[in-house]
Amino acid sequence: MPASAHGAPITPISRSAACAGNGTRTTAAACAAAKAATGGFIGAFDNLRIADVNGDDRKAVPDGKLCSGGLDNYRGLDLARTDFPSTPVRSGQKLKIAYEGTIPHRGEFRIFLTRPGYDATKKLTWADLGSKPLASFTDPPLTGGSYRMTVTLPQRTGRQMLYVVWETSSTPDTYYSCSDLVFPAAPVVKRTTAAPKRSSAPVVTRSASAAPVVTATTTSVAAPPAPSADPVLAAATSPRDDSATVGHRLILGALGGGLIALIVALLGRRRRSS
Repeated sequence: MPASAHGAPITPISRSAACAGNGTRTTAAACAAAKAATGGFIGAFDNLRIADVNGDDRKAVPDGKLCSGGLDNYRGLDLARTDFPSTPVRSGQKLKIAYEGTIPHRGEFRIFLTRPGYDATKKLTWADLGSKPLASFTDPPLTGGSYRMTVTLPQRTGRQMLYVVWETSSTPDTYYSCSDLVFPAAPVVKRTTAAPKRSSAPVVTRSASAAPVVTATTTSVAAPPAPSADPVLAAATSPRDDSATVGHRLILGALGGGLIALIVALLGRRRRSS
């Protein structure tokens, strides 16, 4: 492979810059595991590159091998571990990227960030990065031995991956790198069950002894007088007549009876005289 261009991100630190043969954190547990998975040796940190990709990264680099670029000498960098050296960040932060260029060259940098829901316990795939880069930079300034770029981080939580593709324009090479980022964890929402509301209305308790007792009282009512056989007495006892009317009727009754007796006696004498 041509050796005319070399480099890798040192801020935020990439897995190759941390764990490769001349990396800065090779004693980290994840780096030791990556080295063992690569047969005890990882290539130089600034030499993870593929020739003649021509922008067709997804065809050149298989899923699950993005951090190694599919290169056997770097395969340990593809391990799905959550303890690789990482950089703490936050959503909305303007993240400064320093991509060390050990041999400077012109070209384009494409910066990707894993999508929400990314699972760091699984190997990185192109689907985890989405279809478009977070930002692109062509020929950024080289100062202090590194290409300097700044990206604004969108809303994320937990462990994420910053994936950088450097396609050089003055050589046929394209470089790939993974930088582990750690955002604050999502807040834990505690669900509480609301206690039932107590009624403010007073509760009235009635005992059996407090119930009112109703006693029925029987009232005697005198029966009306039986009707008299004597029409005069019946008339006298009628509830519709007062005492004066009753007296008049008794007198008239007596006079009528005497007159009838007198007429009967006179008729009897006339019959005997004839």
